Amino acid sequence: MNIGILVFPDITAIDYVGPADLLVRIPHAKLNLVWKHTDPIRTELGWEFRATASYESCGQLDMIVVPGGPGIAALLEDEQTLAFLAEQAPGAALVVGICTGPIVLGAAGLLEGYRATCHWGSHALLEDVGAIPVDERVVVDRNRVTGAGMTSGIDCALKVIALASGDDVARSVQLFAEYDPQPPFDCGTPRKAPAALVEAMCGKLRPVVEQRRALLATRRARVTPA
Repeated sequence: MNIGILVFPDITAIDYVGPADLLVRIPHAKLNLVWKHTDPIRTELGWEFRATASYESCGQLDMIVVPGGPGIAALLEDEQTLAFLAEQAPGAALVVGICTGPIVLGAAGLLEGYRATCHWGSHALLEDVGAIPVDERVVVDRNRVTGAGMTSGIDCALKVIALASGDDVARSVQLFAEYDPQPPFDCGTPRKAPAALVEAMCGKLRPVVEQRRALLATRRARVTPA
């Protein structure tokens, strides 16, 4: 299985590192971090890393994974990247989005009419890309698999491993990773967090979400025939 995880400047590291460390354990899998080039790029925290394959060298992917992070704003108007995703998707067995990655998939036209989730802060943008929003941690609709915010990438990866190689393989990977979450606080979603905390976090995220909404509207106006 040829797996490609899209990476890009200002990506959130956990969105790609966690899933990559699990997905590469699919039997006979080859996994590449894919970007326009293999020169150094930086995560949102400034950590330097490199893609391991370019759009031209990665070949046809059997699985495409799109993580999230602040850098998705640039991707929403990056015609080369959106075209790459749109061209790869028909030949891929699985198309996966994690955190705000599903918004990028949607901008590439790959979630129209599909049930999907993403990070709760950008969940309202799913309708803007033609998806059917679902408030769940991992959503599977045909060959589209989407995960909610950041840490859900691990759950999403385990679900994808089960789809690709069966439940037993997924269970063995989970055991090897000792993935047994026991968070110290039960406030990992807006449904569980105190209202004041949710309100404060929404206030911080609002400008980011509105910027993304404006970029999506500009893109729709550009690609929609008059």
